[in-house]
Amino acid sequence: MDRLSNCRIAALLILDTFLINASYALTLYFRFSSDIPPEYIEIYLKNIVVINIIYLTVFYLFKLYKSLWIYAGIDEFLLSIGGCIAASTLVTLYELVAGFKLPFKMSLLNAMINVVLIVGFRMSFRIYRRLIIQFGNLNKKDFKKVLIVGAGSAGVITINEMKKRPEMKYLPVGFIDDNLQKIGKIVAGVKVLDSTRNIKKIAREKQVEEIIITIPSLDVEGKRKLIELCKETGCKVKLLPSLHELIDEKVTLNHIREVEVEDLLGREPVTLDTDGIKEYIIGKTVLVTGGGGSIGSELCRQIIKFYPKQLLIIDSYENNAYDLYNEIIFKNKSVNIKVIITNVTDKKRLEKIFTEFKPNLVFHAAAHKHVPLMEDNPTEAIKNNVFGTFNVAECADKYGAEKFVLISTDKAVNPTNIMGASKRICEMIVQAMDTKSATEFVAVRFGNVLGSNGSVIPLFKRQIAQGGPVTVTNKYITRYFMTITEAAQLVLQAGAYAEGGEIFVLDMGKAVKIYDLACDLIRLSGFEPHKDIKIEVTGLRPGEKLYEELLLAEEGLNETRHKKIFIGRPTFNNLEVLKKGFDELRFIIEQGSREDLFRKVEELVPTYRRYPEHSERTEELAATLKTEDMN
Repeated sequence: MDRLSNCRIAALLILDTFLINASYALTLYFRFSSDIPPEYIEIYLKNIVVINIIYLTVFYLFKLYKSLWIYAGIDEFLLSIGGCIAASTLVTLYELVAGFKLPFKMSLLNAMINVVLIVGFRMSFRIYRRLIIQFGNLNKKDFKKVLIVGAGSAGVITINEMKKRPEMKYLPVGFIDDNLQKIGKIVAGVKVLDSTRNIKKIAREKQVEEIIITIPSLDVEGKRKLIELCKETGCKVKLLPSLHELIDEKVTLNHIREVEVEDLLGREPVTLDTDGIKEYIIGKTVLVTGGGGSIGSELCRQIIKFYPKQLLIIDSYENNAYDLYNEIIFKNKSVNIKVIITNVTDKKRLEKIFTEFKPNLVFHAAAHKHVPLMEDNPTEAIKNNVFGTFNVAECADKYGAEKFVLISTDKAVNPTNIMGASKRICEMIVQAMDTKSATEFVAVRFGNVLGSNGSVIPLFKRQIAQGGPVTVTNKYITRYFMTITEAAQLVLQAGAYAEGGEIFVLDMGKAVKIYDLACDLIRLSGFEPHKDIKIEVTGLRPGEKLYEELLLAEEGLNETRHKKIFIGRPTFNNLEVLKKGFDELRFIIEQGSREDLFRKVEELVPTYRRYPEHSERTEELAATLKTEDMN
């Protein structure tokens, strides 16, 4: 590669030498025609070496031999003009010092011809490539017709990238922009057709297949509204990431991505009190259970940013934990990280871990979370979620951890399934333990996390990719959503506010209809719901609620210093009642029946209502919502 580069530079030097001398010859010809005075030729020949050295040296300093001229843009164009002017100026100074001087008009004419030859030669590479692209792709029947939203700098770069990379097979048919002064103008060779309010009409008239939003400066709400407009066209919608995602701020076609659910939800980026978080994490040994899972792994990624003394990752599944370990080490080789493969139900192993490492902070994310699976395997939900949490909590208390943060769920509020009930018991453990321990025990409760293992969004995407049908359990079912990163960051922030006994409730925004979400994803993929991709309503699964809640009636809410974090009042403090209940649960798991287990959980969690009893109320509510929807 170096040899090829050196050959290219040598060829350019030879060609530039020819052009420099040709410019002088043309100057003499234009000034004197065929009757050129011999003294001018003699003077030039005596100084030809020095003049050429001056020109070539200046060209080198202006980096005219480092550019790939087939991709040259305005920067290279200006540099080459600057190089020619600087070199001509130096040559004129040299002539004065050497004692000879061409007439001013001849020097000016020579400089102008030099610019035309040197710059023109370089730009010819770009022109040649553009002609090859244009004539080589006259038949663009298989090219995808795209409409670009945003005729700003990012839109121009996107158009130019499409022209440079015909293999991507994009055919830009026009711009859409809300700047009325741009409408009707030509930008980067493409016409600005109209504003966003007429995007549906333009998309239909131009037979657009794909819309690309190229406005990285859009705020979250503006992006959401624009996506909603584009969605109505029936075209596939893609976008350039926002400026905070474009770290290097250099736009390429590789940056263009599919519209994600996060874009539709319009959630603002989280702002953190980083000093407060750093204060309680820096220099501490931090233990994360379930560290290989969706929330646990993101917690680990965030914790590393605040310089812990050591990060301990506990997980029972080695593959995820191994991948996370490699990811963290690759990005930060100096971090002190240890992966421990075990299960939180193994109390003796936990005792050894706490004895050896004495963690200061414990984030407990290990849990079984899939509602239908836990309905079929209730003993595993109790063993892992309840007994596992109690094991880790007791170790945190016994070995003097400063904080214990439980990752809870909105399904713990008025639960209708064993998973939610088991997580409610975990919250009760936290509140009861806090009354007797020097460790600050808290829980953080939030709803569904986008992109987490087993979440509905990846399932919908797979079903759409397979041509459908997309399956929804109920047309009126709603859920709260937030991103994995947002959830993990707010968990760490809540830990900074912890004083003990609190259940922190995260602001999840508005509940989203899962059915509407499915329709949106189908449209953004360029299909029409029910026409191209069917949506099947399969019925609520055992233990599944029509809607989720974030707060028990008696908990109330108090604000914190963070606008997205609230505190629910403690509602339970009797640890002895829990311990007695756990003894009975262990006995039932070993010798009792499934029905006995459910009854005991109902006894421990008064707000728990089993699915058969709850299903009648669910159907009534669904009928009510349907009537309201029709009205």
